[in-house]
Amino acid sequence: MQLDPDTCYSALLTRDRRFDGWFYVGVSSTGVYCRPVCAVRTPLKRNCSFYSSAAAAEQAGYRPCLRCRPELAPGHGVLDLSGQLARAAAALIDQGLTNPAGLSAVARRVGVTPRHLRRIFEAEFGVSPVAYAQTQRLLLAKGLLTDTTLPMTAVAGAAGFGSLRRFNHLFRTRYGLTPLSLRRTGGACGQEDRLTVSLAYRPPYAWRQMIDFLARRAVDGVERVTADGYGRAVAFAAEPGAPPVTGWIAVNHDPERHSLRLTLPPRLARHIGRIVGGVRRLFDLDARPDLIDAHLPEFAAEVPGLRIPGAFDGFEIAMRAVVGQQIGLPQARLILGRLAQRHGTPVADAPDGLCRTLPDAATLAACTPEALRACGLTGARAVSLHALALAVAEGRVALQPLAPVEPTLAALQALPGIGDWTAQVIALRGLGWPNAFPAGDLVLRKQLGLNRPTDVLAHAARWAPWRGYAAVHLWRRATEGETS
Repeated sequence: MQLDPDTCYSALLTRDRRFDGWFYVGVSSTGVYCRPVCAVRTPLKRNCSFYSSAAAAEQAGYRPCLRCRPELAPGHGVLDLSGQLARAAAALIDQGLTNPAGLSAVARRVGVTPRHLRRIFEAEFGVSPVAYAQTQRLLLAKGLLTDTTLPMTAVAGAAGFGSLRRFNHLFRTRYGLTPLSLRRTGGACGQEDRLTVSLAYRPPYAWRQMIDFLARRAVDGVERVTADGYGRAVAFAAEPGAPPVTGWIAVNHDPERHSLRLTLPPRLARHIGRIVGGVRRLFDLDARPDLIDAHLPEFAAEVPGLRIPGAFDGFEIAMRAVVGQQIGLPQARLILGRLAQRHGTPVADAPDGLCRTLPDAATLAACTPEALRACGLTGARAVSLHALALAVAEGRVALQPLAPVEPTLAALQALPGIGDWTAQVIALRGLGWPNAFPAGDLVLRKQLGLNRPTDVLAHAARWAPWRGYAAVHLWRRATEGETS
């Protein structure tokens, strides 16, 4: 990404939050790099250099600011097709995939060779994938040291370091201080039995509309939604042959800090990269409301900062879409609850009645369609759900952020019982594709006063490349119309 120094410095002078996370400023007089919203005295322009990523700033020799904390900056949204593969790889690195698997695993997931990945990654972010991953691990560790009371060895393990010695060495080399001194100056807070981290977004954020959407679809025992926050049970694969690690997460809005507070038990610390990635996708925290709202003024005038309710897990959204075909939300929630009770993973010691997870693809692939019918699905939908689970479990369909949309849509629609509506919903919420638009959706057709999907698509062309946000606005209008 090419950065114009004059534009960047103007944004720095105004502390414009729209640019938070899109560039970082290295200050030669102090040796630190900051977010453009940092509250410290604005440095002179001649002392500033600008970087498109925290890793690029650190490679240039700068250490992170302890005040604005670059690890809290919001990420990059999907704005265009250039660099899409590099951003997909960055998302996987952010979730910790490189820690046990290495660069080759990331390259396989995005469908390129390691050599090509290094080339496109350096073009997009200005650093190699290995350097980027190292910076992300250090920033994650820095946040955990500052915000939690985790033991030092647990911080190192959660951030993906193979040894405490390596962790301490890199911290001293890159940041010029020891992890212990950062903890002493940072004043770690929180309760001993839980971790809390902050996830920033670019304001505005339509929190009430997001919570209303999730509440209407919450599955009893799996999720709990209130006006103040969202909670859910989670499970992650442990060592081969070992039972999964289970737990819970809670997400609350902190509007004064333009962030969400994510709380989880310490036993999930090793999975915090995946959890943070899932929460960021679920709440669409990397969106650019300044660009999206400017493109959709007819909707933004009613509710600025509306986000696409995304996916904590891509397969979960696909399962919800198949189950919800041609039935109402209450019935779909009932069937999903039965799937969780009969095939999900039990979770102990979770608050607010959270006791089970929804089943994953491998679990449902091992079931028979008859077992799925026993949960309330029709015969045809049981076959569809089983075929979908099998395709995901075998790796024939990847439901992950920034997966190639057209091939994924084609693979989904090749499965029995999955048509354009289901595939578009999966692309919108499961893949995070902002231009997805389920033109056959009955609610959208009613809101637009059009009967044929082709007419709906023609009407929606004006909203590209943000048609998905327009769809969520139209669904919001319909819901608010029901309750008015």
